[in-house]
Amino acid sequence: MFVKQLASQGYKVGIMDADITGPSIPRLLGLSGERAGGKGDDIYPVVTKDGIKVISLNFLVENENDPVLWRGPIIGRAVKQFWENVIWGELDYLIIDMPPGTGDVALTVMQSIPLNGIVMVSVPQDMISMIVAKAVKMASHMNVDVIGVVENMSYVVCPGCETKIKLFNGESTGEFLKENNLDLLGELPMISSICNLSVEGYEANKDKINNIFSPITKNILNKVKI
Repeated sequence: MFVKQLASQGYKVGIMDADITGPSIPRLLGLSGERAGGKGDDIYPVVTKDGIKVISLNFLVENENDPVLWRGPIIGRAVKQFWENVIWGELDYLIIDMPPGTGDVALTVMQSIPLNGIVMVSVPQDMISMIVAKAVKMASHMNVDVIGVVENMSYVVCPGCETKIKLFNGESTGEFLKENNLDLLGELPMISSICNLSVEGYEANKDKINNIFSPITKNILNKVKI
């Protein structure tokens, strides 16, 4: 909910859902069923109640549950179209949500869009850290700055004593950050307000979500070079 935090601080924000084959942003922002407008080659993004401009493939298809059976080059062209043909207007920040890994989407974004930096989202598990490490090295090869890492599924909170319980071996996270010279921007716990965000919506758990994301947002903004 980084975009919500930015919008609440008065910034003009847009979000591009570049996960073409698994677009999740519309549901997370409560925009399921919305459709993007267009005129000629221009595409007009969907706008949330708090002014966030959003584009996703789900806004352009008949049924959001239909699979996208496209090969890599077509997916890459769709991402470029979201950047070149969407009428974003004046923005302070454009957030791009990408799928994991080092595939066509990541390559297209890094080659075609001027980026101020990338935030990696990882899970404190060795296998996931290995995949994220590949993405970090890819960004380095493409001369794109990696701002830091947000650790998802970091811990659960005991309902009786409020103790934080780590589900994974925390040592792997420290080693991963040290090996890749990265900063930990924040930790996301496994709690219902986050896990059920697409079902319950942001407003239902606004205070809980803001308490978690506010320090992460601050850390990111402090490191972004504009």
